[in-house]
Amino acid sequence: MLTYKQSGVDIDEGNRAVDLIKGKIKSTYDNNVIGDLGNFSGLYSLKDFVGMQEPVLLSSTDGVGTKLKLAQMMDKHDTVGIDLVAMCVNDLICQGAKPLFFLDYIATGKLVAEQVEQIVGGIADGCKMAGCALIGGETAEMPGMYSDDEYDLAGFSVGIADREKIVSGKNVKSGDTLIGIQSSGIHSNGFSFIRKIFLDTYDYKLDQYIDELKMTLGEALLTPTKIYIKLVLDVIKNHEIKAIAHITGGGVIENISRVIPKGLGIDIKKDSWEKPAIFKMIENFNSIDERELHKSFNMGVGLVLIVDKEKAQDVVDYINTTDENAYIIGEVVDNHDGVNLC
Repeated sequence: MLTYKQSGVDIDEGNRAVDLIKGKIKSTYDNNVIGDLGNFSGLYSLKDFVGMQEPVLLSSTDGVGTKLKLAQMMDKHDTVGIDLVAMCVNDLICQGAKPLFFLDYIATGKLVAEQVEQIVGGIADGCKMAGCALIGGETAEMPGMYSDDEYDLAGFSVGIADREKIVSGKNVKSGDTLIGIQSSGIHSNGFSFIRKIFLDTYDYKLDQYIDELKMTLGEALLTPTKIYIKLVLDVIKNHEIKAIAHITGGGVIENISRVIPKGLGIDIKKDSWEKPAIFKMIENFNSIDERELHKSFNMGVGLVLIVDKEKAQDVVDYINTTDENAYIIGEVVDNHDGVNLC
């Protein structure tokens, strides 16, 4: 007799995966989570936010991109879940939203329960860093769509903000200051280019120890995306922030322009912040145009805040009392459009 398992889908292995991840998922729950695993949807109460004048729900979705190829090549799956959460919740914080809950989608060619446990463990870690609950998800075993050792991830996050306090960028003006907050490395964008540079062009190996990185290349590249939620929620509570940009695909060239009014431009002092070692290494190849670098990668700046010039140093000093590093990296101008690297 034919069975589903013979077609490549193992329901029992899926159930075993659920058993392995239950504890990790529940570790992210707060008092607003209603119900338990096994419901057809996740439930989350908004009782703690009734004091808002006009509560607004904000949502975002993203993936990890081809960084997953490196995780699969290295058989290391415990950090890409952090990346997944970061890519979603860091978008929410750009409008001042507090993340409430998160859902994930894992698609794979062959489901291995222990591998799913590692991935979801990373997602749970990311949710705890962001202060949100992992209230649902889906794992799909799809033989024929993916090879046995391939998987893809997607994440979905929902946050909340009081409408009058949403960070919109509408008040940004010429003369305002850009504050860059340091990234942890490549984050989760540009990895097709990264593979082209390191693996194809310069023939590096992922397990190769690099003195200037103080770790193997693979370890450096899989460094998780930094989650900025708790820092930024604290900053906007104590300082007036006009706009926030998450520096993802497109780098500082494209992402900052998205949060300022039309007709304004940006001057960025490209040597005003300390770059992580991986970016210095890429620069030293001398094979990539400077603008291409700043359009492809975050180059050491994972998040940008725009503030009034007179308040900029106070904000930088405030951030630098935490575990983060902030720098004044440029200003908003009205004498040209777009972004000028200077």
